[in-house]
Amino acid sequence: MNDIVRLHGRQSTMIEARYRMLVDAITDYAIYMLDPGGYITSWNTGAQRCKGYTEDEILGEHYSVFYCEEDRAAGLPEIALQTAAIAGRFEAEGWRLRKDRTKFWAHVLVDPIFNDQHELIGFAKVARDLTERKLAEAELASSEAQFQLIVQSVTDYAIYVLNPHGYVTTWNAGAERINGYTSDEIIGENFSRFFTADDLASGENTHALATATRDGRFEKEGWQVRKNGTRYWANVIIDAMHEDTGTLVGFAKVTRDITEKIAAQTALDVKQNELFQSQKLEIVGQLTGGFAHDFNNLLMVMLGSLEMLENRIPPSPEVTQLLDNAIQSGKRGTALIERMLAFSRQEQTHLEAIDAITLVNGMADLMARSIGPMIRLEIKFPTDLPNVRSDTNQLSSALLNLAVNARDAMPNGGSLIIAADEHQVREGEQPGLPEGNYVCLSVCDSGSGMSAETLASATQPFFTTKLAGKGTGLGLAMVATLLEHSGGKLVLRSATGAGTVVELWLPVAEPEVEAPSAAIENCESDASLRGYRILAVDDDELVLRNTVLMLKALGHIVMTATSGEEALYLVGNDSHIDLVLTDYAMPLMNGSEFADIAWNIRPSLPIVLATGYSKLPFGANPALPLIPKPFSQQQLSEVIDRSQRKESQPVA
Repeated sequence: MNDIVRLHGRQSTMIEARYRMLVDAITDYAIYMLDPGGYITSWNTGAQRCKGYTEDEILGEHYSVFYCEEDRAAGLPEIALQTAAIAGRFEAEGWRLRKDRTKFWAHVLVDPIFNDQHELIGFAKVARDLTERKLAEAELASSEAQFQLIVQSVTDYAIYVLNPHGYVTTWNAGAERINGYTSDEIIGENFSRFFTADDLASGENTHALATATRDGRFEKEGWQVRKNGTRYWANVIIDAMHEDTGTLVGFAKVTRDITEKIAAQTALDVKQNELFQSQKLEIVGQLTGGFAHDFNNLLMVMLGSLEMLENRIPPSPEVTQLLDNAIQSGKRGTALIERMLAFSRQEQTHLEAIDAITLVNGMADLMARSIGPMIRLEIKFPTDLPNVRSDTNQLSSALLNLAVNARDAMPNGGSLIIAADEHQVREGEQPGLPEGNYVCLSVCDSGSGMSAETLASATQPFFTTKLAGKGTGLGLAMVATLLEHSGGKLVLRSATGAGTVVELWLPVAEPEVEAPSAAIENCESDASLRGYRILAVDDDELVLRNTVLMLKALGHIVMTATSGEEALYLVGNDSHIDLVLTDYAMPLMNGSEFADIAWNIRPSLPIVLATGYSKLPFGANPALPLIPKPFSQQQLSEVIDRSQRKESQPVA
């Protein structure tokens, strides 16, 4: 019998030990025992991990130590034990305290323990730390509240929900602002009322929901209707909403009023087209600026040689005519480069006082030949007209271009009238023109005229109504650019079948103060006193050879160099050089760099810079007098004379 008792005792001890091992192995739950008064009698590893107390620290303490001060004051620890004893269980969630007095959110179970006589001998308490879940739930609740707040705060988008049949179930502030309905007016109504009559007739509303159901989304831009019946251009997105089981529960609909966006996009397209035209203009400028130097060098050799040849051959009407034609062609090439550079803003327009009467009368024969015998040319100028301020070459080219345009508009003949009048413009009288005195040159034809659309685009670069190969679209644009540079304005008036009137408003030139005749005579006499010893520098042998011939023809003694280094050697070893005429663009050392070094050797040495470029690059010495290529003997003589008299302005 005693053996049985001892065996039973050993088995009980083993069971208790295994139970203890099991409980201690659980680390995610705090499992411990309380006596009937709530004092702790056991403590597992999970309890130590969760609450921070070791077994030695907590055994014998009252379990209320885990409650917050306000919960203890409210008697919650006692209520928990009483409820468990009476109801057989107590379960709750709430904030509890760790040893370091930090809070954690706990899920708590308290079960009463009774002996065989059903006497209460204590409580089994299980607690789990659910702080992460609690914080996640709080964050989710906050996110949902924020989402609702955001949706209701959005006023640029109509955001609302439809049930599976298309009836509105939610409505935000943006929907009310865009569509005009309050939530009380629209919830429960079908979304089809936002569609136009044409869309409803074609079943667009049904198609939208069917597409969203099938594909998960429907998106389209089109007209929508507000409560007051007005239309707006909308971007509409409808997304299907499904439960986890895949059941369709409704649709989320987002609508945005993009009427202003479409208008802005249209305006942007216009600006982009203008930018495209500007970029083409820039390309023209880059191309022109790039080949201007080489082309001007070629013209320099050709025109210089022709000028020298003209002075050396015996007079002959046939030869003289041929030479004159060649020289005029070369000058036209020079003028063409200048106009292209001015048009592309690579070169400033040379503004000067122009006698419009003399200019137009001098062009009359050329214009008559250009427009042909089927068109009658009339020039109606007053007997007296003040000079205008513009560029002579460009203005001549503009008038000739307008005459050719008029000819093309009158394939069956007609009349072309070129007239001029003086006007005193007051402030605001002519849009785009400041107050002042102007001369209006008008070119009027009896041709086919232009439509309003063509008239609006006529001055845009590269716009043309002519067939391919018949026009570049630069004519009127170049005229407009010239007028802008001159301080005037181009005005077009035309209608289909009623001809075209082109008005060139040019400012009246201020009277020039002429230098005394005695000073002019002195200049002329100074230039003819003696020839100078001149060093000509150019890496292009043809240009150098031509320059030497022109200088010698003017009576000067000429030395040559084909590089800046060679020229520096001559300057340093010949103190009798009176002037240096150097090209700008040379390898290793350009003309400006040469001048800076040469002035260190001879500070007072006159140096003239010849260039075929439209403008000198940044860094070139601005004190150097310039002569543009191609130049004539007269221009060469003038710049040499001015340089000897220490004048530095460039030759026009």
